[in-house]
Amino acid sequence: MIESTLRAALFCPGRGSYTAASLGTLDRSHPFTQRADALRAEFGLALLTELDGAPSFKPALHLAPANVSALIYVATMQDAEIATSTHRLVAVGGNSLGWYTALAVGGALSFDDGFRLVQTMALEQEAFQSSHGGGQILFPIVGDDWRVDATRVAAVADVLERSNGELLRSIRLGGFEVLAGSDAGIAHGMAQLPPTKFGKNAFPLQLAQHGPYHTRFVFSVAAAAARRLEGLAFRAPRVTLVDGRGARFSPWDTDVGALRAYTLGTQVTTPFDFDASVRVALREFGPQRIVLPGPGNTLGSIVGQILIAEGFAGITDRASFERHAEFVVSMRR
Repeated sequence: MIESTLRAALFCPGRGSYTAASLGTLDRSHPFTQRADALRAEFGLALLTELDGAPSFKPALHLAPANVSALIYVATMQDAEIATSTHRLVAVGGNSLGWYTALAVGGALSFDDGFRLVQTMALEQEAFQSSHGGGQILFPIVGDDWRVDATRVAAVADVLERSNGELLRSIRLGGFEVLAGSDAGIAHGMAQLPPTKFGKNAFPLQLAQHGPYHTRFVFSVAAAAARRLEGLAFRAPRVTLVDGRGARFSPWDTDVGALRAYTLGTQVTTPFDFDASVRVALREFGPQRIVLPGPGNTLGSIVGQILIAEGFAGITDRASFERHAEFVVSMRR
């Protein structure tokens, strides 16, 4: 066990982290799981234990926003509880959906209110997608050595410029750009971004069941969620939170109104800069570890790519990151 005096920054994963390999990984006897099932019943939704315990993974079912977001929240909260007992957390953040989980991990929301936030946003996003469409595209901007590839960066800029405002930046995610837009914007991006091989995967990649999150296209989602979630009891966190701008909310100087406004407004409708969140945690808090709870291990290489861009501890490429791999602890492989 890692001693609890070891300083750690913890980052929660977003959509895409729960996969077929995640089936059966929720601790059914854990109070978080049992409470989440009770809350799901209040929403009139299938129990998480039924979804996680299904005999096979069905993308249309398990990856539906209303289901996958809740599954991820509970899995991450269970892992974060373990991480909190084995590390001294000095900063907490997350990627996209992971920001909502970070609020609960850091103590700015209770478990119940964190779940209500995740579940309500997922339902609003699902309703928006069914009526308005749109989506997200993932595209690498680094080479196989995980260093920035200027040609790929230029390709993204060119495609955005020629999209007539229908395709926008959504998430800055280490060695990847996440772009989001209308159906027309997605079609433009998929057709115009150069076919690219990165690792074992082919890009551009349209993300399944993802809407145009973190863009102006979802202003109506933010407005509807703010009305439905006006009763959430935001408070100053126990551990400093670093958001998707790199802004900090600390235990001693948090403006609770600003935290609410960011979470239910700005965070929904403007680009989410996960890189900035990690950079601020590194520069301001000097963690001895970065801890990545599950489900899955979607952020491991992404954090490595951010460390390379930062030149952190002499990490300048993929090979040097792998020599310092102990700095990033993924709780699930």
